[in-house]
This record gives sequence, structure tokens and C-alpha cells, in this order.
Amino acid sequence: MKHADFYYTVEQRSVAEYKDKGSRFIAVVLPFTSVDEFKPNLESIKKEYPKASHYCFAYRIGLDGNMYRVSDDGEPSGTAGKPIFGVIENRLLTDVLIVVVRYFGGTLLGVPGLINAYRSAAALVLQTVPVIQKQVEKKYHLHFDYTIMNDVMKICKYYNCSVLKQDVQLFCDMQIGIPKNRLDEVLFKLQDIRGIEITAAK
Repeated sequence: MKHADFYYTVEQRSVAEYKDKGSRFIAVVLPFTSVDEFKPNLESIKKEYPKASHYCFAYRIGLDGNMYRVSDDGEPSGTAGKPIFGVIENRLLTDVLIVVVRYFGGTLLGVPGLINAYRSAAALVLQTVPVIQKQVEKKYHLHFDYTIMNDVMKICKYYNCSVLKQDVQLFCDMQIGIPKNRLDEVLFKLQDIRGIEITAAK
């Protein structure tokens, strides 16, 4: 990913259709952050578009660019998954899955035709969703007395930290995501509060 403090992704699911010589290529894009989500997502798309001839896909998750997978699902090698992935790469996206469902229209498109169709369908669906810029965050676990909740929340709001989990009782446990580019400032401010325990989350 080109910028260390931010990354680009999509926040919502969308669908677009590309047609070529009778074949229909239906592209579905969705936000996607864990490999565990892959099978259920693919299964639900297969249920939504039964009897299609191919369900080709590409996804990328994480910030190092190394967590990705592509599939041609029976199309000639390199004609589907790679072109879809190329679109994800060109847009510098991560945490995203694109599945292109093909209904065969009876006319063979040949290798260049297939590459073009899968690439076009993927590019088309990305035009239908807003691409958003998200901050790269570092996760921390906080443990503190309920009485200082207000001070903690003020800092979180001011520095745009995400509250990922919270368990509020007499003692509060909270997991927060701190923007990487403000990490030192936020930790410094939090450590300034008496009686707070801060540990880096795994």
C-alpha cells in the first residue's frame, strides 16, 4: 500500500453487470477483512446467482499486500482472477473481495475477450461504490476505573480513535484503535491519566 498512515477500501456491497456477446458478467464487490468470511460470502453469492457457469474472484486483505487470492474457477488460466485482482491493485484497495459471476451466452470470447470482460466487470462495480480512505490503526487494550471514563473518552474522540470493544462496569475494559500517525501523542495523553493500564493488543 502506497501510504503508510492510510489505506483505501470500500464500506458497502454493490453489484454491476457487464455484457459481451450474450454472456453476462455480474460483479459483486464487498468489504472483507478476514479469510474466515470468504466461504460464507462466496456461498451466499452462489445462492443468489444459481446456475451460473463460473464464479471467479479476487480478494486482498491486510496492509502488507501479501494476503490475496485469485481464482479462474474453470475459465482458461489467467483470464479471470488475475484481471479482477489487477483492478483491485490499480485502485490501491485492500480489505475487499470482488466476485464476478458469469452466465455463458453461447459464444466463446477467446482469451483476450475474457480478460477484457472480467476486468471491465470488476472496474464497473468499483465505479458504483465510494472508495474510502481509512486510517491505519494500532490496537491497544485499556483497563481503568469507571470514574475516569470521561477523561479516556475525551482523548479517544479528540484523536479520532476507534472504540473496538468495551465492557463497562466498576472497572472498564476497552479495546481501541489509535491512528498510527498520532500514536505517541495518544499514548502520552493516556499515560497522563492516573490509574489506567495500557497494553498493546495482539
